Amino acid sequence: MTLQVELVSADQRVWSGEASVVNARTVEGELGVLTGHTPVLSLLGEGTVEIVATNGEKVHATVDGGFLSVAQDRVSILSEHVTLV
Repeated sequence: MTLQVELVSADQRVWSGEASVVNARTVEGELGVLTGHTPVLSLLGEGTVEIVATNGEKVHATVDGGFLSVAQDRVSILSEHVTLV
C-alpha cells in the first residue's frame, strides 16, 4: 500500500505522487504518516516537510504554515508558500 500525496502552494501543485512516508511539523509537534494512518486535519507550523516517494526519492520542502489533511491513504499539504529544497 502507498500514500497518494499532493503538496500544493497558493498558485500551483508543487509535487504529487505515491509515497511510503510523510513527515511534517504541525503546531502540536512532529507528525509521521504511514499507510493506514487515522484521519487527521492539522495546522502546519513553519518548517520542512519530508516526503519519501515509493521510488526512494526524498522530497524536502519548506512551508510557512498551512494545513495537512490525511484520509484514506491520501495526504494533502496546503501552504501559501512552498519551496523545494
